[in-house]
Amino acid sequence: MNEPAPLDGSVDDWLAWQLTLHASEMELGLARVSEVAHRLGVPTGRARRVIVAGTNGKGSCVALIEQLLSDGARVGTYTSPHLWRYNERFRIDGAPVSDVALLRAFKAVEAARGDTSLTFFEYGTLAALWLFDAERVDYAVLEVGLGGRLDAVNIVDADVALITNIGLDHLDWLGNDRESIGYEKAGVMRPDRPAICCDRKPPASLARHADNIGARLEGIGEAFDIEYVGGGWSFHRGGHRRELSRVPGVLADNLAGALAVVDALTDTLPGAAAIDSACRAQARLVGRRERVDAAVPIIYDVAHNAEAVAVLAGELAAQQISGRTHVVLGMLADKPVETVAAHLEKVAERFYFAGLDTLGARGLRASELARRAGIEGGLYESPAAALSAAQSASEPGDRLVVCGSFLTVAHARRPMPS
Repeated sequence: MNEPAPLDGSVDDWLAWQLTLHASEMELGLARVSEVAHRLGVPTGRARRVIVAGTNGKGSCVALIEQLLSDGARVGTYTSPHLWRYNERFRIDGAPVSDVALLRAFKAVEAARGDTSLTFFEYGTLAALWLFDAERVDYAVLEVGLGGRLDAVNIVDADVALITNIGLDHLDWLGNDRESIGYEKAGVMRPDRPAICCDRKPPASLARHADNIGARLEGIGEAFDIEYVGGGWSFHRGGHRRELSRVPGVLADNLAGALAVVDALTDTLPGAAAIDSACRAQARLVGRRERVDAAVPIIYDVAHNAEAVAVLAGELAAQQISGRTHVVLGMLADKPVETVAAHLEKVAERFYFAGLDTLGARGLRASELARRAGIEGGLYESPAAALSAAQSASEPGDRLVVCGSFLTVAHARRPMPS
């Protein structure tokens, strides 16, 4: 039998306790979480809701949608994982929620849970839905944790679904090809509601599922698009069009998906200045191809699968420098180390392999990471130690890249920005 909830404890006490509630850290399925949500009375019908699924770009799209909807409206967002503090997963009006608010939500979920076993992610999802109802947000933007069809977030009937890039990740859970993974992502669609897709070559399983349930699938390049025109961007959907400035650090197709979602929700597009402001806010997201300028600049990117690292490597290749590229790499055991390393090897002169084995259960030792990568490099017990070594070995004209995992960026990127 589980220990009782730490009703007078801190957020950290509650999080440690939540990890003990279920037999496994992860178990897909909607039955348990739906049962507790019904007892908790969430979500109510007040907020309009967006679900964002996909392999890469989810967090960036959530940030863009949040900013684009925020003029005169209350917006709640739920994302995962976090870098430093669990509170980062829950934002209302652009700010992480307080410990006091989180504890209120945890107590509400626990009062409704009864004997039902919940995973850590399911507990957090219910807390998010309760918080957004309690704060009476106008829009709730919810990022899928894994897959879509059986993810806890999918107990919500979204007014609009967004599916970003679909790549090969979480193969043990979602299937080993894009068609299987696409089917899992397609599970967030709803009959007779818009389903926006900003993958330019989506698997056929998306369209099949949309046809089967009667969802209104809109694909980039067909129902909407974004193009480079005169050094800027031109976006259009239906009769709506915006000519926009190009903002470095923002991927055009992610922006197009976010704009299509907002247009579908509100039947209007924000002005060009508001879109530019949203793009600049997204470009400053910590750990998403984030550049920290210094004598030797550091680029932090949580990219941890082949598709995301290919984008990172492409951007690095396009940015010519006079010196060398030093890569600090730390990864989890179930990620495609070999493919990731092959992409990075095209743009890097030196590698610094960082151990994650002391930071997370699935983290690779530096020696094993180097063996799987098949590349010579230094071995370090942590991302912070690897970054320190890379900084010592670098000189003006060089650049440093820290990537491979949220854990890698979080450990190397400290202290947390205010």
